[in-house]
Parts: sequence; structure tokens; C-alpha cells
Amino acid sequence: MFCVIYRSTRREQTYLYVEKRDDFSRVPAELMAGFGKPQLAMLLPLDGRKQLVSADLEKVKQALTEQGYYLQLPPPPENLLKQHLAESDKK
Repeated sequence: MFCVIYRSTRREQTYLYVEKRDDFSRVPAELMAGFGKPQLAMLLPLDGRKQLVSADLEKVKQALTEQGYYLQLPPPPENLLKQHLAESDKK
């Protein structure tokens, strides 16, 4: 199984995985509108030889099979104040 990964032009560090190149037929229109014009990032075999950096391979495969796409969002921003307060409480 292969997937095609596209980078969002509107949202930094946001990627859309689909099964076939330029086939967004199973992706909701609302998602595509917010995603912007997809920019091809890479083609990737999902055979387990390559690891994904920010996504779980099995979750990607399952989402592609069940809904036809997988949306990878950026990690939430760090709350440095919360970290500092937690560390201060430990001292």
C-alpha cells in the first residue's frame, strides 16, 4: 500500500495523506477549503520499511482504508509557563 502526502498552504506543519495522487474525492469539502491548495510533499510506501516522523503508521493505514484520508496536525504549542510552574513546585 502506498500513500501520497500533501503539505497545506494555509496551515503550517499540516499534512494530508491520501491513497492516490491528486484524488481528494473522499476528503470532505470543508477540510479541503481550510487546507488550501495541496502541495505534493512525497509518495510513501506503507509497508513498514520507513517510519513516519509524526504519525502512527497503523493509524494512517486504518484511516486511509476507512475514510480515504488521514490528516496530520502539528503538535500543540508548548506551555512554557505551565512547565516552569510545575518545575518550581518540585523544588
